[in-house]
Amino acid sequence: MQVRETGPRQTVETSPARTPEAKQVRQLDRVIIRFAGDSGDGMQLTGDRFTSETASFGNDLSTLPNFPAEIRAPAGTLPGVSSFQLHFADHDILTPGDAPDVLVAMNPAALKANIADVPRGAEIIVNTDEFTKRAMAKVGYDVSPLEDGSLAAYHVHPVPLTTLTVEALKDFELSHKEAVRSKNMFALGLLSWMYHRPTEGTERFLRAKFGRKPEIMRANLAALHAGWNFGETTEDFAVSYQVAPADAAFPTGTYRNISGNLALSYGLIAAAHQADLPLYLGSYPITPASDILHELSRHKNFGVRTFQAEDEIAGIGAALGAAFGGSLAVTTTSGPGVALKSETIGLAVSLELPLLIVDIQRGGPSTGLPTKTEQADLLQAMYGRNGEAPVPIVAPRTPADCFDAALEAARIALTYRTPVFLLSDGYLANGSEPWRIPAVHGLPDLRVRFATAPNHQQADGTEVFWPYKRDPETLARPWAIPGTPGLEHRIGGIEKQDGTGNISYDPANHEFMVRTRQAKIDNIAVPDLTVDDPDSARTLVLGWGSTYGPITAAVRRLRAQSHPVAQAHLRHLNPFPSNLGEVLGAYERVLVPEMNLGQLAALLRAKYLIDVESCSQVDGMPFKAEQLALSIQEAVDAG
Repeated sequence: MQVRETGPRQTVETSPARTPEAKQVRQLDRVIIRFAGDSGDGMQLTGDRFTSETASFGNDLSTLPNFPAEIRAPAGTLPGVSSFQLHFADHDILTPGDAPDVLVAMNPAALKANIADVPRGAEIIVNTDEFTKRAMAKVGYDVSPLEDGSLAAYHVHPVPLTTLTVEALKDFELSHKEAVRSKNMFALGLLSWMYHRPTEGTERFLRAKFGRKPEIMRANLAALHAGWNFGETTEDFAVSYQVAPADAAFPTGTYRNISGNLALSYGLIAAAHQADLPLYLGSYPITPASDILHELSRHKNFGVRTFQAEDEIAGIGAALGAAFGGSLAVTTTSGPGVALKSETIGLAVSLELPLLIVDIQRGGPSTGLPTKTEQADLLQAMYGRNGEAPVPIVAPRTPADCFDAALEAARIALTYRTPVFLLSDGYLANGSEPWRIPAVHGLPDLRVRFATAPNHQQADGTEVFWPYKRDPETLARPWAIPGTPGLEHRIGGIEKQDGTGNISYDPANHEFMVRTRQAKIDNIAVPDLTVDDPDSARTLVLGWGSTYGPITAAVRRLRAQSHPVAQAHLRHLNPFPSNLGEVLGAYERVLVPEMNLGQLAALLRAKYLIDVESCSQVDGMPFKAEQLALSIQEAVDAG
């Protein structure tokens, strides 16, 4: 399986299916397709629908949506190009792929923005209707690339997508502009024919989406079918392709395609269910975290309450209030929002209440690159508060893993009465992969016991409630619901006296409380780090978060070429697994790839005094497996 993922693509020609005139069908083991066009051309919808049908067919898959930050970027310009890349295969895969085998370019800007990524010999489907002088001039084409020989190294399919779509919809009562909008469905139909994708799910989707606009619904269905029929009848597409289901890649179970933000939303709902607590989200919309707010707002039937606040500070303030009131409280944001929430996060540390801070990282600093991905909030999550205010940090590694990471973050928050950072990123949030739906009875029991009675006896025998009297194992303080008779207690940001919770300015007490809060985080029970090292390697590649897929794909490539490489991946970044220092010390070289300038590497050097090597990238895009493989091979050879 490792060789099949990383080796050259295998093709087997099959005989015509029915008659000598039937088109060839060629079997592939994997394909990478990229849809690209203006941000108003529906490329994300087209990619999403193709992905959904591919998931229902049973292929393993990984996706990479890539779109501008503007709601409607300038049409026909390079900054306005939106793309969606899908990698699907008959075996297990880990990344959206390094380079597309097929590029669907809806206009000159889409072609120019993406052609550098397309390898020689790949197929390019071009909407020739958009290659006007004006459109080409916008992106610096003096001569049409379709005519000057610059695309001679590729298999180019010139298709007048706009004209064909308008012609297919001429009998509908639509304006020309409305008809043109359906060209993405024509392209989807063509690609669905080309790769033998089912279309029933897309047909159901269109009927549901446009049920109140029947003419638009019928027009989109007609465009979809016209695209399929065009592929079937045109002589330009002499071959179609099949990619068999990835049956061996999946254990038995029920699967669905899922994005990282959707998996995270479901994980939060499941955590609240397993804790037998209402779920409360206090949030302010911010890319790329807003989808979690949108999704959770749909699930009031599960006891979910969502509050869209007027700003980031109000959002986390409401969430912390909900935690005080006995809810599983969550606030969602990205890096700029974390900066605004930092004071309230410090308050949550002082109050010692469970609170999940979900940071879907994006490019920075400031508002930076809202729709691009980065891992540069690690140090902010670790240290971005005044005073000594330690917070646990958990990071998912794949879109589907966001579900389990949400459960783990909730476990820590509820067990240890602490705010917890959940660090995802834009790559995971918007990307998708097959997810095996878990059985509810297999989920962890997260139920908590609220304080219901006094817990301390004074010298005179009086029973009182001490809000900071701690569990000796977890150091967690009791969680008392407001209004519980006899359990009235003081809260606030000023330092508390140990045990009583009264305001205290005593120096010795302050140092004791600071060290106790740190000890509580340091003693959180997290699993040991596991290492994948079948060949007794001398070089370890250590990652965290969304670098898991590219790192694993790169390691597979190197092992297939007989290069010994060990791999490990961190889920818990604060506290680190207790055996991490031992693992690092067992290797001559430790390489840490991350989408920042070396933040985890700096933490590891500081804590373990080991000279780990940083492999950094901060271009707003995830690592490519081939690029990482070269960097790792250099480290292996040097070692």
